[in-house]
Amino acid sequence: MELLLYLYGLVGFLFIQSLHDIIVVADTFSSKQSLCNEDERSALLQFKESIVVNCASHDPYSFPKVASWKLDGVGGGDCCSWDGIECDKNSGHVIGLDLSSSCLYGSINTNSSLFTLVHLQYLNMAFNDFNNSNIPVGLANLSMLKHLNLSKSSFSGQIPSQISELSNLVSLDLSFNIDSSYQRMLKLKSPNFSSILQNLTRIEKLHLCYVDMSSTVPSVLNNLSSLTSLHLDDCGLLGEFPPGIFLLPNLKFLSVQGNEYLTGHLPNFEWNSTLEAIYLGETSFSGQLPTSIGNLKSLNELKIWSCNFSGPLPFSLGNISHLKVLDLTNNSFRGQVPSSLENLSQLTYLSLCLNNFSGSNFPRFGELKKLKYLIICNFNLNSQIPYLANLTQLGFLRLSSNQLTGPIPSWLMNLTQLFHLDLSFNKLHGPIPSSVIQLKNLEFLHLFQNDLSGTVKLDMFAKLKNLTKLHLSLNYITFLSKTSPNTTVQKFKHIGLASCNLSEFPDFLREQDELEFVDLAYNHIHGLVPKWMWNTSKENLGFVNFSHNFLTGFDQMHDVFPWPRLGILDLKSNLLQGPLPIPPPSTRIYLVSNNMLSGKVSSLICSLNSLYALDLSHNHLSGTLPPCLGNFSSFLSILNLRSNYFHGMIPQVCMKKSSLKMLDLSENQLEGWLPRSLANCAKLEFLILGNNQLHDVFPHWLGKLPELKVLILRSNRFHGDMGSPATNFEFQKLRILDLSYNNFRGKLPLGYFKNWIAMKNVPEEQLTYMQAIATIYLLNFALNENYDYSMTITNKGVKTVYAKILDFFTAVDLSCNKFDGGIPKVIGNLKGLHLLNLSNNFLTDRIPSSLGDLHQLESLDLSRNKLSGEIPQQLTELTFLEFFNVSYNNLTGPIPQGKQFNTFQMSSFEGNFGLCGDQITRKCGDSKSLAPPSIFEDNHGSESPFDFNWKAILLGYGCGLIIGGIIGHIMITRKHDWFMKNFGNRQHQRERSAKRRGSRN
Repeated sequence: MELLLYLYGLVGFLFIQSLHDIIVVADTFSSKQSLCNEDERSALLQFKESIVVNCASHDPYSFPKVASWKLDGVGGGDCCSWDGIECDKNSGHVIGLDLSSSCLYGSINTNSSLFTLVHLQYLNMAFNDFNNSNIPVGLANLSMLKHLNLSKSSFSGQIPSQISELSNLVSLDLSFNIDSSYQRMLKLKSPNFSSILQNLTRIEKLHLCYVDMSSTVPSVLNNLSSLTSLHLDDCGLLGEFPPGIFLLPNLKFLSVQGNEYLTGHLPNFEWNSTLEAIYLGETSFSGQLPTSIGNLKSLNELKIWSCNFSGPLPFSLGNISHLKVLDLTNNSFRGQVPSSLENLSQLTYLSLCLNNFSGSNFPRFGELKKLKYLIICNFNLNSQIPYLANLTQLGFLRLSSNQLTGPIPSWLMNLTQLFHLDLSFNKLHGPIPSSVIQLKNLEFLHLFQNDLSGTVKLDMFAKLKNLTKLHLSLNYITFLSKTSPNTTVQKFKHIGLASCNLSEFPDFLREQDELEFVDLAYNHIHGLVPKWMWNTSKENLGFVNFSHNFLTGFDQMHDVFPWPRLGILDLKSNLLQGPLPIPPPSTRIYLVSNNMLSGKVSSLICSLNSLYALDLSHNHLSGTLPPCLGNFSSFLSILNLRSNYFHGMIPQVCMKKSSLKMLDLSENQLEGWLPRSLANCAKLEFLILGNNQLHDVFPHWLGKLPELKVLILRSNRFHGDMGSPATNFEFQKLRILDLSYNNFRGKLPLGYFKNWIAMKNVPEEQLTYMQAIATIYLLNFALNENYDYSMTITNKGVKTVYAKILDFFTAVDLSCNKFDGGIPKVIGNLKGLHLLNLSNNFLTDRIPSSLGDLHQLESLDLSRNKLSGEIPQQLTELTFLEFFNVSYNNLTGPIPQGKQFNTFQMSSFEGNFGLCGDQITRKCGDSKSLAPPSIFEDNHGSESPFDFNWKAILLGYGCGLIIGGIIGHIMITRKHDWFMKNFGNRQHQRERSAKRRGSRN
């Protein structure tokens, strides 16, 4: 029996073995049958010959896949075994071609053999360099194509309409075809976005990041029910985003980041939503987060930074249990941060920066133990650093700008995974603890602008071998750069030692050859920049700040600084002498104001074709302005040449596409007409041309500039009638206008008063300033650079320098001209005005009672006119009024009493012999109050109320005069040249000297 069982088993084994051999033979036969088609193999080899392979400029992960495409070697002539090729197992046809990261260079011809592979279902050409060539229209031949990826491959031009013929497409990725300056190279305009989508009804993944569309989001997207992933970052989208797209039944990933003009709001979400990621950063989405956001149970990432969202955070946000990334940075959220966020136990990334959150009940984020990135800034906590010792996985911690107090806590050193620690812009005090050396993984330490004190030695940080970025600037510490003999200092990339009591350039910088960032500002470094600084990190240095020291020059001067990758150079407020140093062409920001540089500006400055900001103000530079002024760069936003000795005409500016936001050429000797090309500066916000010798009529054509907020033309030779605006849309954003010290005539510009919409509004008074804001990318880091606009105007009777200008500040100064007639009542509609100066004109009639509606007004000067009648009682309602001057008019009657009027001195009313009241010596009812002729009656037939006469000087009259006897700002018409020759030049020199002395302090 056992023998029989054995025989049965043996037979069974032999049968199975035979069956196995049959299967192997069958597989071998099948394998031989799946050898690639000869025509397709030939087509692939032809394509290989038509394209250039160059790996020199590609990333290290690229390799030439087509190198394996040959008839001999492994696999012989079977193209199905070649790199990047996939064949159908049954037919042997090539159905997949993956040539991503294959070092391909050149262009693909429309008749390329590639497009004979009609069975292709998958084509990936990503991460190559097709040299700005067009996407070939031959793609239309590949009608079976399901997946097409041409991302990051330097294609350019219009996306061909033939793409829409690929009706079987399931995924399409044309993203990130951009140049070195992140400019979009692909366009989708004709055909437009909507046209391309018409036949793509099966599309599941649509990725078109950085494709230039400049269009609205087509509503047809609402119908693509199969869509799972939609990425439209930085496409120039505008208009309202269709909210129905959020509710597509299969959508998991939605990203429209970087479309700043794209508006929209979040809809009410259903409980069965499939959304896993929402990216809306840098758009104009607004409104509140709906309570229904708690229904997004599958949501892993919510990134809505730099939008316009507002209101309180819904408590339901804490119900999204799978949430790992929450970024709410830079919105207008307010109220308390809900305690429910403590429930988000899966969070690895949390950022709540730059909002309007309030309240002292700060959530216990120290219990979110999976957190790796925690960014909490711009809270008014006024407390010690919150306890976070439990966050043992934390690697990135930013607690900047929170008004944190107290010392740096010792428990912080237990967060041994930290590689980035930012405690900047707080009020931390005490020493930097020596226990910081326990943070062995620390790469970035940012303690900028606190109240830290004591002596800090370089030796302490030398023990942190991973530390490459050290920022200690603007504290009260003394930094000692000397090290002990056996100490090896690591290679730093960032060194920030501003205001660290340095008296010389730290010697350890000599050996630093990897530095990208060095800040030695606000120290006591005298003399010359040493020669060895030119060789320090010569190839890497991107940021240099030596400002606010006592540097006089350079030990070795070059025509152009030998830092080829320099992006930001700040040398302002030193004692630099000689010609203007020229930075390399790579420079984005160059600040060298408040020095003693002299001579003409070298033509080499025209090579700075990447400039964002150029500030040469407050020097002794002379000659004519560089002819390339309007052609520096399409990026140029800031140009400040104030207070030099430039003469001649202003060159044409904004001749091409311009980003110019701020232009200040004031306090020079420029003459002639304003260049009409200024009308092309569509982004211009701030234009100051005061204190020159410009001779022109009122530039009404500037009214078409949609962003213009500040226009200062004071102290020039502008003349004529201001006229009326051509439309009702001119100067609508104007907030500050100074036309004083010119020769304008005629009536006050009634039509313009009606147009100044920004002056009619009373905005919420927040401590934000007029400034240009930009993110400058340098090497491996990004800097947020804020350039504050500044100006000089007469406020409250005093010439005032505004180093910063509050966003809500509004002013009109039309003083020292030849305006006549009455003051229009419509000025009372400019309810946002803080300053109104109409002094030193020929204005007549009564003071309109409508000025009492200017409830924000702080300074009102109507002096030295021919106004008559009584001072309106309504002006007593101006409770913010600090300065009031109606002196030297023909006013009569009692001076209003009460409120602010009781604070004004006699000088506010003198020269009106018909006035009476407690503020002056003539009491009402006194017979002596009868008015003799006005001081200006004899001048009615004169050309100007400022005719030169010694009586006026002795009495202290004159435009801009503060105290009788001070004649620094008297404006004279008939004898202007004589007066300037004897007094003006010396006064100008004294002002410049005083200004420079002040800037040192």
